[in-house]
Amino acid sequence: MTLEHKFCAGATGMTLTDGHLIEGYASVFGARDQGGDTVAPGAYAASLAALSARGGQVKMLWQHDPAQPIGVWDEVHEDAVGLFVKGRILTDLDRGREAAALIAAGAIDGLSIGYRTKRATKDGTAGRLLSELELWEVSLVTFPMLPEARVAGVKGEGPTSDPLREMAKVLRGASAALGRTAP
Repeated sequence: MTLEHKFCAGATGMTLTDGHLIEGYASVFGARDQGGDTVAPGAYAASLAALSARGGQVKMLWQHDPAQPIGVWDEVHEDAVGLFVKGRILTDLDRGREAAALIAAGAIDGLSIGYRTKRATKDGTAGRLLSELELWEVSLVTFPMLPEARVAGVKGEGPTSDPLREMAKVLRGASAALGRTAP
């Protein structure tokens, strides 16, 4: 069994708020990542249902390192956009404090999923359409593979609204939208 990773970054970024709550999209449906893969809507449904049935949860890791959990995902669900996550960075941990500081400064804003492919088909190009995934973890990362997987909301100890970051988020969103609709 091989665990795969998909790094996400972009318009639907991660946000840090209220003492280190974060939220964002760890995966965006229909968006082709840098490895040529596209996740189909519903790809996480069976995995999330199985986790819930056994009382498990998706892990929050630092840079996909299983030895470095840095928080907890309190909410993980699919919606019309993709895989939405919302959780808390544990700032009682050294790595948690570092992660929160890096996110607040804008140095880290990528999200990435760790998963095992259960069902996929070739998409007619060099990529795959991933239709069922077993989700293991969502990591905060430096370099996401999917530009749209980013921290979108951040609540921390500093100001909750930064006009330049908000403008950058709007511009990333417009850029991503134009990139998806271009021929």
